[in-house]
This record gives sequence, C-alpha cells and structure tokens, in this order.
Amino acid sequence: MDKAKPLLDSMKMWLDEQQGRALPKSPIGGAITYTLNQWEALNRYLDDGDLAIDNNAAENALRSIAIGRKNYLFMGSDRGGRAAATFYSLIQTAKRHALDPFLYLRDLFPLIPTHPNKDIHQLLPDHWKREILPALVSPPRV
Repeated sequence: MDKAKPLLDSMKMWLDEQQGRALPKSPIGGAITYTLNQWEALNRYLDDGDLAIDNNAAENALRSIAIGRKNYLFMGSDRGGRAAATFYSLIQTAKRHALDPFLYLRDLFPLIPTHPNKDIHQLLPDHWKREILPALVSPPRV
C-alpha cells in the first residue's frame, strides 16, 4: 500500500488534468469520468489490508457459470436448474477451500442419503476439509 498510494495520487492528478482537456462524450472522456466517479471505491483497498485490489477471485469463480449460461436454458425444469446451481456452488466452494472438487464430491455423495438434514452443514467443504478429510481411513489422493 505504501507504493500504491503515491501512484494513485499521481493518477488522480493526471485524470483531473485530462478531464478538462478531453471531450466528455469521447471514449477517453467517458473513461476518465467513469474512473473519477469510482475513485473512492478504487481507493478503498488502501484503508483495509484485508481487501484485494481487484475482484479477480469472484470473477474467476463465476467464469464457468458465465461460459455455460446458454446451456442452462436447457436444464429441463426449474428443479433441474436449482440442482445445477447447488452443484456449481459446491464445486466453487470446494475450489475456494483448496479442495479437489472431484475428490470432495466422490466422498460427499455416498454420505448425503444417510446424513441427518439438521446436520447437513457438516458436509459443506470448509467443515469437510477440517473434520472429515483428516479422519478418512484412506484419504483421497491429491
């Protein structure tokens, strides 16, 4: 952050100068106006070290969903669409917790039918990684 703040300050000065020179309706004028309108949000990560400079993690998690969007029109029914959404959520959450989704789901599917509904949260990837994975007799190979 120590290096980023001076760069952002310099960029802000340049944007302010260029805003007076660029035509507001031109592509560069629109880009400058947009950037200045988002300036506070752009700088927010400087105030909180837990925030990332970008939203790449969220974008990457949604990429597979965006790529298959037209395919989802043919899920067969609303129920099929909800099942697919649940499935994709589990896969992305497993990836977020550094699990191989195939290994996680391979262990998960046999557990679901006999697992009590009130304790279903115990099968979510974060809990599974912490509690179930270490206790497996033969942990899945990674």
